[in-house]
Amino acid sequence: MAKIVMKFGGRALASTAQIHEAVQKVVEIKNKGFDVVVVTAAMGSATQNLWHMANELTEDVSKREMDVVLATSAQLSSALLAMALQEAGYQALSLTGWQAGVQTDNVYGHARIDWIDGSHIEEHLAQGAIVVVAGEQGIDDKHNITTFGKGGAETTAVAMAAALDAEEVIIFTNVDGVYTADPHTVEGARKLNEVSYDEMLELAHLGAPIIHPRAVELAKKFQIPVMIRSSVKETTATVLKEEVEMERNLLVRGVAYEADIIRLTVGYDANADVSLAGIFAVLAEHHINVDIIVQAIINQLKPTVSFTILKEQFAEALQVLENSKVSLGFSFADFEIGLAKVSIIGSGMASNPGVAARMFECLCREHIPVKMVSTSEIKVSVVVPQEEMIRAANLLHKEFNLEQPVQI
Repeated sequence: MAKIVMKFGGRALASTAQIHEAVQKVVEIKNKGFDVVVVTAAMGSATQNLWHMANELTEDVSKREMDVVLATSAQLSSALLAMALQEAGYQALSLTGWQAGVQTDNVYGHARIDWIDGSHIEEHLAQGAIVVVAGEQGIDDKHNITTFGKGGAETTAVAMAAALDAEEVIIFTNVDGVYTADPHTVEGARKLNEVSYDEMLELAHLGAPIIHPRAVELAKKFQIPVMIRSSVKETTATVLKEEVEMERNLLVRGVAYEADIIRLTVGYDANADVSLAGIFAVLAEHHINVDIIVQAIINQLKPTVSFTILKEQFAEALQVLENSKVSLGFSFADFEIGLAKVSIIGSGMASNPGVAARMFECLCREHIPVKMVSTSEIKVSVVVPQEEMIRAANLLHKEFNLEQPVQI
C-alpha cells in the first residue's frame, strides 16, 4: 500500500481543539487508502518553557541532558495525537525517535540523521495502524538521545519518507504555502503554486522560515515531492519538486531576508600569515556556521578576512577566535552589528545576465548601502543596515515585478 508522511508543527498541536483538527486531516488521508505516518513537532511553547526551567536550575546546562529534556516535547504531542486518533476509532500508536529507528551522529542539539531503520514502523503499518513519530530526535551509537534543533520535525518527516519509500510528504504549518516574500511585511507578496528544490533550498537558507534547508536537501536527494499547506484553513498547497512550470518573464521568483547578521573581520600583519583554511576549520569544529566571506589583500594595506554569522553564535565565535589567535596568526578581530541580509532567488537568473546589476542599481537609487555581496547561479545576497531590511525587500519585490499575477 502506498504511504504518505504527514508533519504537524507545534502551533498546529498547541491545544486539544487543534489536535482534533489534525486528527481530521490524518483520517482524511487514511480513508483514501494510504498507509499514514505522522511526524509531530514540540507542542506550542513547550520547548521554551523547558529551556527556561533548565536555566533556572543551572548556568552550565549539560547538552546531553538538555537533549533528553527537549525530546519529551515532541513525545508529548505524538502521544496525545495517537490518543485522539484512537478515540476517533482508528488503530494508532506513538513512537519516540529511537523506537522509530532514527540513528544519528552524536552532536547534541544539532544532530544529523545517519540512517533510519523503518522495519518497526513497517510492521505496524502492515497491521493497519497509523504510526505517530515524535520528530526532532533520535539516538546515537552510544544510545544517547539526540535532538536536531531548528527544523528537526520536517527533516524527520522527509527522512522518514525516504526510508519508507513514501509517495510524498505533507507539511502542515501556520502559513498556507511558499510566497514570493513574507506577506506580513512585503506588499503584494503572493503564493507560488510550485517551487523547485533548488529555489526552496536558497529561500530556506536565506531566511524564509517555512521549511528547514536540511529537509529540502533530503527531498531533492531522494526526489520526494513535498506539499506545504495551512494547518488552519483549506487552501491549495505549494508543491516542492525538481522541475516547475516557469512563469513568463519572471527571472526572480522570491525575495528573502534575515535579520541579526553580524560581520566579523579578522586582520593580519602580512599576507603570509593569512590562512582561510585555518580560520574556517576552527569555526567548523565548533559547529559555527559562516555565510558570506570576503577576503581583501591590497598592496600597502593589512590583509583582512570578513565573514557573516548569526547573532546567536556571535559570543561563541569570538571566544573560539580568541582561544585560537596564536595558532591562526591574526593580529586583530573586529565586528559590526546591526546588519541584515536581503536576497533575490530564481532559477531563471542562471541564463539571464544583468540581474545582479539591476538589484544593485535599485538599492543605489534608493540610497541603501551594500556592505557585502554573495552570489550563486540562482541567487544574489547583499548585507545592508538592518533598519533598511524591510524597505530593501519591498523595493526589490517591486523591481522584479513579483507582485504581478501569474502568467503561464
